Amino acid sequence: MYFYIETLKQRLDAINQLRVDRALATMGPAFQQVYGLLPTLLHYHHPLIPGYLDGNVPCGISSFTPEKNHLQLLQELSGSSELTLETSRIIEMPITGIYSMGSTSSIGQNNISDLDIWVCHQSWLDYEERLNLQRKCTLLQKWCMSIGVEISFFLIDENRFRHHESGSVGLEDCGSTQHILLLDEFYRTSVRIAGKRILWHMVPCQEEDHYDDYVISLYAQGVLTPNEWLDLGGLGTLSAEEYFGASLWQLYKSIDSPYKAALKTLLLEAYSWEYPNTKLLSMDMKRRLHDGKIVSFGLDPYCMMLERVTHYLTSIDDPARLDLMRRCFYLKVCEKLSGDKDGNLSSWRHEVLLQLVKDWGWNDEKLSILDNRYGWKIESVRKAHDELLDAMMQSYRNLLLFARRNNLKVSASPQDIGVITRKLYAAFEALPGKVTLVNPQISPDLSEDNLTFIHVSTDRANRAGWYLYNQAPDITSIISHQPLEYNRYLNKLVAWAWFNGLVTNKTCLHIKGNEICDLVRLQELVKDVSSHFPLRVSVPTPKALYSPCEIRHLAIIVNLEYDQTSVFRDQVVHFDFRNLDIFSFDQRQCLISSIDLLYRNSWNEIHTLHFSGEQAMIKALKTILGKMHRDAAPPDSVEVFCYSQHLRGLICMRVQQLVSECIELRLSSTHREPGCFKALRIAGQTWGLFFERMSVSVQKLENAVEFYGAISNNKLHGLSIKVELNQLALPPVVNGYASEGIIQFFFEDITDQQVFNIYVLDETNRVEVYHHCEGSKEELVHDVSRFYSSSHNRFTYVSNFINFNLPQFYQIVNTRDRFQVIPFRSHALTPPCVMHRNNDKRDYQPRYQVH
Repeated sequence: MYFYIETLKQRLDAINQLRVDRALATMGPAFQQVYGLLPTLLHYHHPLIPGYLDGNVPCGISSFTPEKNHLQLLQELSGSSELTLETSRIIEMPITGIYSMGSTSSIGQNNISDLDIWVCHQSWLDYEERLNLQRKCTLLQKWCMSIGVEISFFLIDENRFRHHESGSVGLEDCGSTQHILLLDEFYRTSVRIAGKRILWHMVPCQEEDHYDDYVISLYAQGVLTPNEWLDLGGLGTLSAEEYFGASLWQLYKSIDSPYKAALKTLLLEAYSWEYPNTKLLSMDMKRRLHDGKIVSFGLDPYCMMLERVTHYLTSIDDPARLDLMRRCFYLKVCEKLSGDKDGNLSSWRHEVLLQLVKDWGWNDEKLSILDNRYGWKIESVRKAHDELLDAMMQSYRNLLLFARRNNLKVSASPQDIGVITRKLYAAFEALPGKVTLVNPQISPDLSEDNLTFIHVSTDRANRAGWYLYNQAPDITSIISHQPLEYNRYLNKLVAWAWFNGLVTNKTCLHIKGNEICDLVRLQELVKDVSSHFPLRVSVPTPKALYSPCEIRHLAIIVNLEYDQTSVFRDQVVHFDFRNLDIFSFDQRQCLISSIDLLYRNSWNEIHTLHFSGEQAMIKALKTILGKMHRDAAPPDSVEVFCYSQHLRGLICMRVQQLVSECIELRLSSTHREPGCFKALRIAGQTWGLFFERMSVSVQKLENAVEFYGAISNNKLHGLSIKVELNQLALPPVVNGYASEGIIQFFFEDITDQQVFNIYVLDETNRVEVYHHCEGSKEELVHDVSRFYSSSHNRFTYVSNFINFNLPQFYQIVNTRDRFQVIPFRSHALTPPCVMHRNNDKRDYQPRYQVH
């Protein structure tokens, strides 16, 4: 046994050293510096070195002794040649080890890869110590960014996976969506930078089901010493419930890293295909390690993933996705082969890729197209984007079918599922007026030299509206090309071109076929949109994604395609600017003929809307105000752009005043009595804007009777509520959180009773109230989530997309006599309201008393 364990340790150390060497060989000088210095920076804590903060900060890594060159480098960084560093003298250091994981050291690592670092620590660290260690890692992350190295730190309690603990979903943290699958990835991709060896590798595959017993026997025999190993636990049996959350997480990651996420999603699909006899890749790697079969180019985790997915797609006879997967793999490796006819650019990654491409039978033309990826323009990028998205959705649908066949619940927390699905909804859901963004990670530059906007009128054979071409307006080139995009309204096409990066200050614009919107007006629109809407904005926070969306940047575009003031051309018209009413000019007409809305919301969605005719202003106002729930923050900016031939300044000013006043009434109405009202005269007719608790309604007021009747009736206070007459009204805090377009569940616990109320708001803010419910809120949340995530009705067949806009769940809490709404967390607030029959849980079923 001793000889066998020593042999395994030698193999493990050899593979780890191979991975360290490969990682350093692929990195640039700054990455090499960070990779080598990280253990020393976490081993010591000193005011003169990066990552220092006051307080009780854990430092010191088990089984680690810094190298002299790293200490010298620290002295250079600190600016002191007499830097004295001390570590804790305790036997068990607080940090168990530092490990990189993911693509680092694999063939999938390239010169733009980031670093994912696990900082594993002892479970006995208290809350303050963990918080300070996290703060130190954040400071180190900022220091790394300052020298051009992108890095993410993850603090891992050594008992995290035994206790099924998780963080919160963020840009890099998968939260509760993965458990065993995350550990599987760590065990097969980890590289030990410093600290203890990983114990799991020493346990034979056949002993995995008895992992803890086998480890105890090794300790009892004295073959291994407990404090020399990091023990995160065995893998055991992969829970089928984890697939749904894990596949959502990979879709979430695909928004920013499409090629890598496509590979991992297909691996998940392959795992589910093998279920319940799933063979995790980490187990396959360990089996080969114990057998001494160091294949797959040194047990390279990406090559092993390629091998497994290839076997799966070949077995189900799916050559289309097999070819796509191989292209994803090639592009992820980022090693160009077309320019190396003689094999002069030799590296281990290069040699491996050459062998794979030869086995796949790829020709020079295919390699050249892939190697020119960063030169792809919109046609190639959109084709690649659609192909990737179709493949990802196919994998997701297959996993949903797997979940339905096995009657699975979602293992992730409602809040994590809410954050992930909301980002997926914002990125992928195709809606009327929404600007579809082609994935910017495919090609960095989609700018065009020429863009031509052609208008087709209603009396022509083609669809009426606007067509966009990336050609100069030469009849031969236009006829021989398909348009890039079509829309009925010019605003949508300009927005699509701008937000997808086709328009720059060097792009030559052309316009044909519309008498009202000429080239000057088009250039003004592009300039206004580009100055008001930056292309790059910060990504939405999890809090923003879990909350109702709010308008952040709004542009109100007046009289772009239809202009009532154009009738004043070549006429002598006398205006009294002090009394001129642009909304009811001459008591007969409104000078606003069309309004286009362009806005970005807090989920980073881009939307456009168009209104025309005499009621364009009132319709646009109702739409804008309806997208603002009462507790929303005011938009960061509201701009009015007017393209009228006459009275531009006056129209801009009056529209800006009206919109600002109405937004103020809508968002400040929570602090006033409900029932705010504003009358507006449009083209000689009076309209009433009613600022109600949950929406804004519009009513035409023909005479004084209707005017006073509309104000005094129950319209301002009435709600469509399914309650008994003697029941309480909807809590004000729920009113303030109501948002159109999503389904919301609010739980309210009844003090001193094991019951709760449920307030359900549908997409149109219609309300249903269920009082004195008995049962488990967790069960209800899981059942509702499962229904909406697996229902065939949630598929948008027209666009071949899936509706990710799943219901959101909240808890009403009373904090210091003030009611607040917070995201619902299972077991986080109060114990479930459960009633057991004869204390036998097997007979228990949730019961809900509906009033």
